[in-house]
Amino acid sequence: MRSLFKTMLITGTMLAGTAGISHATDVEVLHWWTSGGEAAALNVLKEDLSTKGIGWVDMPVAGGGGEAAMTALRARVTAGDPPTAVQMLGFDILDWAEQGALGNLDEVATAEGWDKVVPEALQKFSKYDGHWIAAPVNVHSTNWVWINKAALDAAGGKAPESWDELVAVLDKMKANGITPLAHGGQPWQDATVFDGVVLSKGNDFYKKAFIDLDEATLTGPDMADAFDRLIKLRSYADDNFSGRDWNLASAMVIEGKAGMQMMGDWAKGEFLKAGKKPGEDFVCIRFPGTQGSVTFNSDQFAMFNVSGDDKIKAQMAMASSIESPKFQSAFNVVKGSVPARTDVPNTDFDDCGKKGMQDLAEASSAGSLFGSMAHGHAAPAAVKNAVYDVVTKAFNGGFKDGAEAAKALGEAVAAAK
Repeated sequence: MRSLFKTMLITGTMLAGTAGISHATDVEVLHWWTSGGEAAALNVLKEDLSTKGIGWVDMPVAGGGGEAAMTALRARVTAGDPPTAVQMLGFDILDWAEQGALGNLDEVATAEGWDKVVPEALQKFSKYDGHWIAAPVNVHSTNWVWINKAALDAAGGKAPESWDELVAVLDKMKANGITPLAHGGQPWQDATVFDGVVLSKGNDFYKKAFIDLDEATLTGPDMADAFDRLIKLRSYADDNFSGRDWNLASAMVIEGKAGMQMMGDWAKGEFLKAGKKPGEDFVCIRFPGTQGSVTFNSDQFAMFNVSGDDKIKAQMAMASSIESPKFQSAFNVVKGSVPARTDVPNTDFDDCGKKGMQDLAEASSAGSLFGSMAHGHAAPAAVKNAVYDVVTKAFNGGFKDGAEAAKALGEAVAAAK
């Protein structure tokens, strides 16, 4: 009964809120793509929609992990004024769908054959109860390291392929007088680094820990070692990392003030916007020890319930634009991610983009494609947030060692479940 009441309440407020949209063929879009590279990518979608006579009412909410955007969304829904379309990740999409808040995109999805070209791993979050409720824009993979080429050359020139090699390179960068690891001290960034650390200890370990939420794995010696590695990585960041936005950390690497950044492939958009070229100015590698495996998230636009045929048509047109192969290529070339469709050629992508597409295809075939815990694709929000709390505490020296952190992780996940 409570669920039904929530559905009725949210749907009612949605219908009331659509009156605020400026004219019939506008779409009001809530998103967190506010950095230079992200804004450039978003313009590709805005321009494509403008050719179809659809206006764009922008509602940007800064914050790379999307938490601030979800807070803003809840406020809009509570006020009876929801946006038309919202950028969302993973389990957040399913949570809103469960509340009956999202529109049905089956008409356009069926006509354009989305089932055949969108990877099954993405459809888990694009569909609810068998119906399409979101349009995936891309596939981001999170287990990347972005390295300043000149800094790497000065540290010996060889990209690290193992934990020991990574530590050796970081030590050399430190000796060379630059910040070895550019990092922003925000929970989602801490968790992004930890995703890579956990994955580097093996596919089975990652799956048991972050997808199966196996208590023995979460609290065991391998997890303790993973936390010890995270604590070690903290020693390579500068003292001013707390609260730094991810794109500012990227800028440190771009400018040669730092050696490397452990961040998802949206970071590449910042390098490209700064006029840098892969292989010449920067190097892209998988987190050492994870080549062959991919942790992913997928930005999707969920369409909220609206009234009026014109508004629904505008939503369908937006969804169609998002899934068109031409847009998927143009957008992801700029964004740094790879297409959410498997039939998009890699012709226009740079070397890092081509590698990303190949890695994704290989991981999908090999069964080593996993949802990212840090980015809401491995476990529901309550569990993700519990992991955030422990990981951030560990990164900031809140535990005496990795074993104490692992024990706390097991307790936090158990409580969140």
